[in-house]
Amino acid sequence: MPKYTTDEDLDLLNELGVEIADDPVSQRSAREERIIAGFEEIQRFVESQGRLPQQVEDRDIFERLYAVRLDRLRDSEDCRAILKPLDTGGLLDPVADGAAEDLTDAALLASLGIDADLENEITQLTHVRSRQEIKAAEEIAQRIPCQDFDRFKPIFDQVQRDLEMGTRQTIKYQDHAKIQLGDLFILKGQKAIVAAVEESFITDSGLENFRLRFVYDNGTESDLLMRSLQRALNKDETSRRITNPDLGPLFSPIQTADDVPNGYIYVLRSQSDHPSSPKIAR
Repeated sequence: MPKYTTDEDLDLLNELGVEIADDPVSQRSAREERIIAGFEEIQRFVESQGRLPQQVEDRDIFERLYAVRLDRLRDSEDCRAILKPLDTGGLLDPVADGAAEDLTDAALLASLGIDADLENEITQLTHVRSRQEIKAAEEIAQRIPCQDFDRFKPIFDQVQRDLEMGTRQTIKYQDHAKIQLGDLFILKGQKAIVAAVEESFITDSGLENFRLRFVYDNGTESDLLMRSLQRALNKDETSRRITNPDLGPLFSPIQTADDVPNGYIYVLRSQSDHPSSPKIAR
C-alpha cells in the first residue's frame, strides 16, 4: 500500500471489497518488537546456514545463543502467538530430539565469561584484557638473571672506582633525555647499563620507541622499552645519569712535530666605554 492514501483510493478499495486493516507494526509493544527482532535473527541464520542453530560447545557463540533463544520461544505460548504469522519456515514447531539446554541467554553468556544486560546485548567481555592493559603489559619488563654478567661486572667495578675518584659524576636525569647504547644510570639505587638497543619503531602516538637490554649491577637484566625507562627515571626522584670519564683538555699544551696549523684564534678587546662592553686584554 502506498505511504499516503487519498479518500478516492479508500472508496475504490471499498467498492472492490478490499478490507483495509491497520498496520500491525504500529500496534506492537516494545517487548513484541524485541521478540520479533530476535526471531528474525534466527531466521537469517537458518537461511544462511541451511540448518537450525545448535547449542553445542564447539559452535560459534552466536549460534549457541540462537539455539537457546529458539527453544525459549518454542516454550512460550505468548511468543508463539506473536511469531506464528512470521514463522514461514516452521521454526517454532517442536523438534523430535528435544529442546536445547534450559539456559537463558544471560546464563549462557555468563558460562562463556561474557556479561550481558537485560536486553541480551553483548556489551562486555570479562577475563579479557583491554587494549590499555595489553599496552601497559607490553611496556613492563620482568627482570631475569643475566647469564653473561661476567662481561658487565668489570664495567660496574670500574664505574664505581671512577665515581670514588671523581673521574665520573652523577647528575639528575632530565625529562625525555636521549638514551643511547652504553649509557649508565642509577635507578632505584642500582647502577645499570644500556647493553643493547633494538631497531626503533613508531608507536600508535607517532613517537619513536625501541626495546633495549638493561643490565643491572646485581646480576639481573630486563628488556624494557626506551620510553618506559624514561618514565621510570623521571618517576624515581633519586635517579641519576652517570657521566663519562673526564676526557681532559681540548688541546694538548705540548707541541709535537706532526702538529699542523689549520686556523687562528683571535682575542679582541672592545674600545667602547659602555659598562656592558667586555674588557678583554690581549
